[in-house]
Amino acid sequence: MTLESSPNLLLTSVQRAYNAYLALETTDSHDRSQGIKAMAKGLSQRFDAILEANTLDLEMSREMAVPEILIEWLKLTPERLSNTVKILDYLADLPDPIQQVFNAPYRISTAGTYCQLMPLGVIALVYETFPELGAITAGFCLKTGNSLILRGCGSSTHSNQVIAEILQEALKEAQLPIGCLEVLSGEQGSSIQDLVTQHQYLSLVIPYGRPSLVDQVTQLATAPVLKSAMGNCYLYWSPTVDLDMVRWVILDSHASEPDPVNAIEKVLISPSQNPSILVRLFNVLREKGFQLRGDAELSAEFPDYLIAAKSSEWSTPYLDRIIAFKVVNDLSEGITWMNQYSSGHADCLVTDSYPESRHFANEVDSALVYINTSPRFDRYPKHGESLFLGVSNQKGHHRGLISLETFTTLKQVVQGNGKF
Repeated sequence: MTLESSPNLLLTSVQRAYNAYLALETTDSHDRSQGIKAMAKGLSQRFDAILEANTLDLEMSREMAVPEILIEWLKLTPERLSNTVKILDYLADLPDPIQQVFNAPYRISTAGTYCQLMPLGVIALVYETFPELGAITAGFCLKTGNSLILRGCGSSTHSNQVIAEILQEALKEAQLPIGCLEVLSGEQGSSIQDLVTQHQYLSLVIPYGRPSLVDQVTQLATAPVLKSAMGNCYLYWSPTVDLDMVRWVILDSHASEPDPVNAIEKVLISPSQNPSILVRLFNVLREKGFQLRGDAELSAEFPDYLIAAKSSEWSTPYLDRIIAFKVVNDLSEGITWMNQYSSGHADCLVTDSYPESRHFANEVDSALVYINTSPRFDRYPKHGESLFLGVSNQKGHHRGLISLETFTTLKQVVQGNGKF
């Protein structure tokens, strides 16, 4: 592809990112890992500058009456920044995913076949008020040989700018191709639509934030989109399971910080559920600061605990410490309800019945299915675990946990012997 110079800032940045992707093909794994370590080091040395910029963003957001949930996502802490540095260091030390070779799932007569992982190309991240997410995504992209374009939105302008400058300085010092990390902003006149329609250069667009942002990007984009999802996860509580299990699964699912990716927001229960056990759970959740809602039947039965939920709430994520309860006749009805109203990225079951667990695993149309365990999402892994950027609920480019492999594509090679 021949690239022409353009006075347009966005087009120039996209072209530069594409050229950088081509140049990254000549770098080896060690060079890219050193670049990631340089980014981690640069961030670790500039916490004060980042937090100062973040304080300015927070002050402006409060003056503009930005929703509290976005302020929570925006608010950086030394712990959040330290976790970002740890994630980058962790990424740098992982084996190189590129050029992995494995057998093809088919055979061709008189020829050998194999597949290998390759970079996607240019990736654009359109993200909302998670300033550190740009740095984490830069690590994912550099590890897999992709270039990245960051387009922040919301109220994190100053935080995003400082972080991006630190990352770009680190990449320059590591002598990696200019343009492997490009930054755009609305203040520069670069609209989301202008970016996500650059399909001749972009291989993938990842929107990250509230469903409204994800839907906006999906509708506007002409480049491929990887939809991320958070919230509106369901739990079916089998009536024979004790309270301790349910309480732990719900509370632990909300312990993910700062984004409640897999937090359980809706709980389906049986008509035979013991009312006294329900009250005990309601009390525990209220003590932990949760707001509780219920369907018409439950809110009438427990008016001191539950506010009646609107019909639209069953398909809408709260993205907050709010949980709604609903009665369904049995697991089959619960599965049908989940398949219609949940976000489809992470749904849960607690049961002591093996047939119920198999029924749930087979019938729930969700990217991730959790049985008798918490769906809690943790971007920073424990020792020996994989690392994930988020979760996708789409059926297309990728579904489920967004890992390093998500940033790669397959090259299929057919090796003949010269005979015909």
